[in-house]
Amino acid sequence: MYEIKDVSARVIFNSRGDPTIECALKTSFGKFTASVPYGASVGSKEAKYLYDGEKEFGGNGVKKAVANINEILSVVVKGMDCREQSKIDEALIAEDGTKNKEKLGANAILAVSMAACRAGATACKSELESKDDCNRKDLFEHISELSNKKPLLPVPALNIINGGKHAGNELAFQEYQIIPHGFDTFKESFYAGVEIFHELGKEVLEDYGKGAINVGYEGGFAPAMSKIEEPLDEILKAIETLGYAGKVGIGIDVAASSFSKKDDVGKFIYDVEGHKLNAEKLSDEYVALLENYPIISIEDPFHEDDFEAWEQIYSKLGKRVQILADDLTVSNKKYVKEAIDNNRANALLLKINQVGTIAEAIESAKVAYDAKWKVQVSHRSGETNDYFIADFAVGLGCGQIKSGAPNRGERIAKYNRLLKIEEENGIAFAGKRAFPLLK
Repeated sequence: MYEIKDVSARVIFNSRGDPTIECALKTSFGKFTASVPYGASVGSKEAKYLYDGEKEFGGNGVKKAVANINEILSVVVKGMDCREQSKIDEALIAEDGTKNKEKLGANAILAVSMAACRAGATACKSELESKDDCNRKDLFEHISELSNKKPLLPVPALNIINGGKHAGNELAFQEYQIIPHGFDTFKESFYAGVEIFHELGKEVLEDYGKGAINVGYEGGFAPAMSKIEEPLDEILKAIETLGYAGKVGIGIDVAASSFSKKDDVGKFIYDVEGHKLNAEKLSDEYVALLENYPIISIEDPFHEDDFEAWEQIYSKLGKRVQILADDLTVSNKKYVKEAIDNNRANALLLKINQVGTIAEAIESAKVAYDAKWKVQVSHRSGETNDYFIADFAVGLGCGQIKSGAPNRGERIAKYNRLLKIEEENGIAFAGKRAFPLLK
């Protein structure tokens, strides 16, 4: 009665206007859809999306990946029990047979995995019983069972100033976030974040002119700034103006791989504000920022392969601030283990499309939890209106989520879902517990 009856896929478009995939999976009790995101800043070891490589859409069409779902993966999962996520994902991985899912495409595999997870959350007792008799679960409850974690509403990391590859300004760092941790509920936390976002808009409009309120890929403002402290000054002013000092921290996603290259002797050099900095000098910049601003999270402070720099920054700051690994670990448990064993970070950024299946993403989170790392579930710059990651974050009980600014429909969809989960279920909010290094 829980068998997957049919799977199909079609081309849709994400928030950046690029083609992506929507998958529809049918069981005896309904049709369940899921759509996959796309990242602009991509780690070199991520699971590989399959693109058409043709003239259409600059080579980024996904007709081949869609065909792989309709003609191959649909056959693989047909008849499988939709509740058995691990078995479904194992079958998808086996059919692809490559290390990084490059044959059939991680975008194709993930779309099926997500849709199956949704179906698994809605399991009926019998095909013959009415829908009123169905034993239906919310998606977050199903993920909670799969991960064996208690549901928890996450603290949002709201990316309110965009830079790097996400905007057209001269900022080296990719994201400047507000993290409203000092509240009792998700609603209070998010409302404070929205207030700060609007106050910031007034400030940058006054200080930088009309173009300052243009937004980047993730909904944050993209003013004509170039110095790394400028966004921090504006954000801190907005926080203090509204009386939220002490309740709202700041996070930065440096995305250092995007502005670094090796010199003649193989050492990484970082181009910041026109200055060529080695890892030690860039590390000194982070220390100075921590002294002057309430920064509680730093993501990807160095190139993903600059392992020595990661180990040094952890040794220097690992007891003071969350050091969040994204490109370093690409949500893959193999690389998470390596980072743990070598003391390179203390938190994992978890993107389901980096690894390509829901079961694998859950396994990576478990590896992080076992090492007492924190986990932050994340969106991508090219998103859809699918709010899957909101339920995923709650079900994992990770306590942190990053889904862009409180702006643009594809970002707001996730936050609205979190508000609804809290309203209807009364689940606890992580608050300061999500950031144990806070004093």
